[in-house]
Amino acid sequence: MTAAQTVPHRGIIVLAVMMATVMQVLDTTIVNVALPYVQGSLAVSQDMVVWVLTSYIAAAAVLTPATGFLSALWGRKQVYLLAVGGFTVASILCGASQSIVEIVLFRVLQGVFGAALVPLSQATMLDIYPVERHGEAMAIWGTGIMVGPIIGPTLGGYLTDLYSWRWVFYVNVPIGILAAVLIWIFVPRQEKEEQQRSFDGIGFGFFCIAIFGLQVMLDRGETRDWLSHPEIKTELGIAIFGFYCYIVHALTTQKQAFIDLRLFKDRNLMLAVTSMFVVGLILYATLALLPPFLHEYMDYPVATAGLVLAPRGVGTFFAMMLVGRLVNRVDPRLLIFSGFCLSALSLWMMRWFDLEMGMIHVIRSGLVQGVGLGLLFVPLSTMAFQTLDPQLRTDGSSLFTLLRNIGGSFGISIVQSVLTRRTQMHHQVLGEQINPYNPFMHPGLLPTLWNPFIPRGAAALNAELTRQAGMFAYVDTFFLMMCLTIVAAFLAFTFDKPQGSAQDTSLSVME
Repeated sequence: MTAAQTVPHRGIIVLAVMMATVMQVLDTTIVNVALPYVQGSLAVSQDMVVWVLTSYIAAAAVLTPATGFLSALWGRKQVYLLAVGGFTVASILCGASQSIVEIVLFRVLQGVFGAALVPLSQATMLDIYPVERHGEAMAIWGTGIMVGPIIGPTLGGYLTDLYSWRWVFYVNVPIGILAAVLIWIFVPRQEKEEQQRSFDGIGFGFFCIAIFGLQVMLDRGETRDWLSHPEIKTELGIAIFGFYCYIVHALTTQKQAFIDLRLFKDRNLMLAVTSMFVVGLILYATLALLPPFLHEYMDYPVATAGLVLAPRGVGTFFAMMLVGRLVNRVDPRLLIFSGFCLSALSLWMMRWFDLEMGMIHVIRSGLVQGVGLGLLFVPLSTMAFQTLDPQLRTDGSSLFTLLRNIGGSFGISIVQSVLTRRTQMHHQVLGEQINPYNPFMHPGLLPTLWNPFIPRGAAALNAELTRQAGMFAYVDTFFLMMCLTIVAAFLAFTFDKPQGSAQDTSLSVME
């Protein structure tokens, strides 16, 4: 009987791990809804308030790969407690901030401590479950990873409406305290590695420069019109410089690189993180598109929009519970392919959205997408670590999390840029039809409100054109995401073919 099969209090450990996981991933989206209220409360410009999001994402991305080294140096439980405690304290400080400088600094602190939570949670779940139950473990863990960002905007909207924007941070406090207590009492202590890794300070510095430049470029690119603005060119140059220097350093250094290069020799892990990049892109891009669409174009209140989007999380939850039991009986590659196909189907359904549709269309497409994402996450998580040395799990989990987050940043940047440009293009095309020579523009054929020959009518007609152009742009964006998802689906067949059942394969690898 393996040590994982004899772990006491496994249920309580799972509860603690899930609380820490949900707390961290929730903060990637829960603040979005509150940004206008933060802007008004602190009296800052829109460009400045965006740093409340950017600072957190960039700090978390930079520090995520350091989780493996810190765990080897101090022990996983010690790092886990430090991360949960620090994240909770930083949340209190964010909620109590009185200026934009304070909240940005405390969000950086939140990102620094939160960076380790997801990788440590995943590694802990893999350790406390035997290999044959890793699919079930990843299903439970993945539920928090995937559902957390989905419910974030809804919860943030409710807290902001009922109380204030500060409660999107204070909500972490009771969760963090309880999670820390449970981790301290029940999570088994993992001994530090006998041969501790030396810290690759130079590699860490280059990696920080690269990730920070990339994240800031992606977050601010749309507001600065991308490479037409010197700031974005500078940030791109910083990212390229950082990555180039890191690669050269990692290949030439005599000691172990900051990111263990042995990770890149594992075929399944590399394919899994690539697929997870696409999953992050689909998930976060959709979450960036739908809430403003429902609020601005469909006139849904925040509470109603949250209810309409909730079935996506329900679909993910039940799909993960199902696939956790199927992953050891069905070829994981087939599950991955099916998940991508269902995600593409949901985006095809969204492509037929219009301004007169009912709620059922949003609910139905969201449910399908939720099921698709649920089918993807568990087999990807299982395949990623199936052939990886257990000593590299924390490093592998850090890379897995990093690529998902970077995929989300790319997805949000891409869809916002496409949406803006396609709206402008469609508005121009529709506007060309507004001229005195178009017979349909005769005042007798148009509602008085839209009479283009009087100032008030012209303004109302332009507003309607903008609304229609925006709808067309959303449809185009959904179509682009659908095409990307279809292409990504074929990654499923590039994974190493399992020999026999997934369970047998996993056991043979460990033996």
